[in-house]
Amino acid sequence: MGVRMRKSGHDLQRSGSWVMTATTRTSETARGSTAAGPIPSDWHSRLLDDLLNELGTQPERGLSLADAADRLKRYGPNELRQEAAVRPIAILVAQFRSLVIWILIGAAALSIGLGEIVDGLAIAVIVVLNALFGFYQEFRAERAAAALAHLVAPRARVVRDGHSLMIPAAEVVPGDILLHEAGDLVAADARLIQAEQLRTEEAPLTGESQPVEKAIAHCVAETALGDRHNMVFLATTVAAGTGRSVVVATGMATEVGRIAGLLESATAGETPLRRRLDLVGRWLLWACLAIVLLVFVLGLVRSLPLFGLFLASVSLAVAAIPEGLPAVVTVALALGTQRMARRNALVKNLPSVETLGSAQVICTDKTGTLTVGEMTARKMVTGANAYTVTGEGYAVTGEFFVGGQEIPAGSDPLLGRLLRAAVACNDAELTRQAGRYGIVGDSTEGSLLVAAAKHGLRREELEAELPRIGGVPFDSERKRMTVVRAQGDQALAFAKGAPEVIFARCSHIVTGRSTEPMSESDRMRMSLVSATMANDALRVLALAERPLGPLTEYNAKPIEADEIESGMTFLGLIGLQDPPRAEAREAVAKCRGAGIRIVMITGDHPDTARAIARELGILDRGDETLTGTELARLEDRNLTERIARTAVFARVTAADKLRIVRAWKRRNAVVAMTGDGVNDAPALKEASIGIAMGITGTEVTKQSADIIITDNNFASIVAAVEEGRGIYDNIGKTLGYLLAGNTAELTVMLVATLVGWPLPLLPIHLLWINIVTDGLPALALATDPVDRDVLSRPPRPPQAQLIDGPFLKTTAMIGGVTALVTLSAFAFELYSGSPDSAQNAAFTVLVFSELFRSFGARSDTKPIWRLGLFSNLRLLMVVLFTFIAQLAIHYVPALQAVFGIGPISIGQCLAWMALGTIPLAFVEAMKLLRTSGDAATRVPQAEGPS
Repeated sequence: MGVRMRKSGHDLQRSGSWVMTATTRTSETARGSTAAGPIPSDWHSRLLDDLLNELGTQPERGLSLADAADRLKRYGPNELRQEAAVRPIAILVAQFRSLVIWILIGAAALSIGLGEIVDGLAIAVIVVLNALFGFYQEFRAERAAAALAHLVAPRARVVRDGHSLMIPAAEVVPGDILLHEAGDLVAADARLIQAEQLRTEEAPLTGESQPVEKAIAHCVAETALGDRHNMVFLATTVAAGTGRSVVVATGMATEVGRIAGLLESATAGETPLRRRLDLVGRWLLWACLAIVLLVFVLGLVRSLPLFGLFLASVSLAVAAIPEGLPAVVTVALALGTQRMARRNALVKNLPSVETLGSAQVICTDKTGTLTVGEMTARKMVTGANAYTVTGEGYAVTGEFFVGGQEIPAGSDPLLGRLLRAAVACNDAELTRQAGRYGIVGDSTEGSLLVAAAKHGLRREELEAELPRIGGVPFDSERKRMTVVRAQGDQALAFAKGAPEVIFARCSHIVTGRSTEPMSESDRMRMSLVSATMANDALRVLALAERPLGPLTEYNAKPIEADEIESGMTFLGLIGLQDPPRAEAREAVAKCRGAGIRIVMITGDHPDTARAIARELGILDRGDETLTGTELARLEDRNLTERIARTAVFARVTAADKLRIVRAWKRRNAVVAMTGDGVNDAPALKEASIGIAMGITGTEVTKQSADIIITDNNFASIVAAVEEGRGIYDNIGKTLGYLLAGNTAELTVMLVATLVGWPLPLLPIHLLWINIVTDGLPALALATDPVDRDVLSRPPRPPQAQLIDGPFLKTTAMIGGVTALVTLSAFAFELYSGSPDSAQNAAFTVLVFSELFRSFGARSDTKPIWRLGLFSNLRLLMVVLFTFIAQLAIHYVPALQAVFGIGPISIGQCLAWMALGTIPLAFVEAMKLLRTSGDAATRVPQAEGPS
């Protein structure tokens, strides 16, 4: 295809997103040209002779070698240039963009400057390790995404100087004559000159799920991209037939190049998580400044020494900062990416994990995402029975049912006769691999062979029994094809095609075990059945056969269509469709239960899109369907108003998809977009979260996305949403746990300063609590399993913050209770013992309180006896380890010296442990009160954003 992509090194938020751009070339022609070819885009509506004259080429001779070389210099290579990939250093630098990180860096520098070397180095190590861990995750994802790329630049067959040549696709120029045959990648946008049964796969560009029939007939100027049957396009594939075309646009002037321009204008914006964490950082910054100022002013009023006062102020500021927060967030996101990878979702940048959990709208492609992506025979009708067929796509397994009763393979003669005709009148081939068939040739014909195989009919056996001797090929005007085969010394014709065409050529119909004349009532009945199947978005084919007489007559003369395609016997109808995935319906239902709006966006026909949407539960009564043509008539303001009640968009272009995503964003929705084609890439980049399909996705689509679904399954997207919500919950609970602990530390230090007591905690104590006692349990909380009820809640509004009124109230109450318990122990020991004993008490009671409270921090509503101690073994092990380490500080001489602390008695230890359980008991009591209050005021939640 000769396409190369350019990776944007400045877009660090979406590290790895791709941008396709053109490089300015030398000269422009007098006709008006770009670097990649002439400007006009109405090639489909030009008169063919005028077009050939304008391009200066001849259908049989093509360009001369000299002219082709001159045009290559003039227009430049047929390619999209690739910019330098995002460098590892850029990914590393991006890890330091958080305000919280810079607050920690400032705290480390200040601590070292004041001589608190241990404190400063400890904070610095945390910052560096956090950055390295985040770098490792994103760099590994970049490498994994690159490994998915497997496209190679192909070659193209052109006519130059009257000879057929194979050249690199990058050397194709406007005016070249391209030759096409099945399996070729189209090397440029071209207008057809000849087309023999030519069909192309245009799903990557237009989203059309079925091969598109091509012809050379003129199209009107207003014809939509997906309906321009006289054009072939870069990045599409020839599915069947042969053809010849004249190149009208290369490189950036192609339809793919136009999509490149849309990619440049698409911007996703900042992720919700990054916005929320930056707000947390601003809260912490102002809190630190306020604390330092308050303590400093109070100290000046009390005439305390300036240096000691400064040290106390800095200690309080350090106490206010949850040093473990960046590591907790990074670990929560990283572990989420690992869980998502196990559920077939590859995450390219960490914040996108949580963004997906915030999704309110999922705009999804149909073909290959909601559907199998492979044509399948779903219904069959004969003169006697109507059959349903199970099995998806090219899978070998599947059964036939009549009225709910299974039909054993090979047991129904009438069905067998219909399927025999489907195999006999067929040009496709099947390849078997790992229990599935692969198709060589037209996918529709291949699906007929798969259906026959389910009933025990194999092509190779039929070829041996009924050798092919000739036929009349399919074309778009005849709308049918016929194959003649030898049955002993007799000739037998098999035909398939559009029902109305086959009906007109049939004189008999098979009913039960007999063949009878086909009456008008039979024709009307079968026409009604065909219309009903078509209304269900099935592609309906009719099949017929006719004995022709002695074989010698057809060996001696050419086969005439009019002679053999009359007086035929009607065998039945077969309805084909790209069926919904079995798990897609359940996944859609889960999304709706989670308050997520599902919107189908496809290049397919509106009837097909509506039928699949109804079957999956996406399209409800009252929901609207809009086509690309209707969309083009709407102004952005009107589209923004109508989009909330539109569930299906059909026959849309890349620009339409981009408009749809932008309309949802104007409604302040967090919108996810899925896709696999080049035409999906701009919308994927613009969306709050872009999701590419890993199997069928084009390279530019994968590089525009934040997440790659490796199995092309919509159910995997829903699983990723579930993980994203769980990650947000874990980040929220750890933030609450950390800030409640910091609130307790601050309160203890402030009250002691105001009362005039000695400092209850030394800076090393504060650092130990923040990094070890709080930090390690917080990391374990970040690994908590996803709540089973996470998809029963509506999405979080985009404006929702991690720190809001209820959060602050809860944090203050828990921190206050913890501080009260700590200060009580400190005061008791201070007045009954000594300052050193009081410091021991404050330090240890606060540590015990934090450790015990970590078990209650796992949920805002569920008590610990419902959660279970063993449902998070990491947390249990961390608490045990930290508890032992805390006791070791009191009894190991070296640690006593570092922490300035002394030994404690067993009685003191037990008493302080008992005090440490009070904050946990308070947390559990709050849960009971909150749960009972929520039950009394709960109201139903509306689905999706309004």
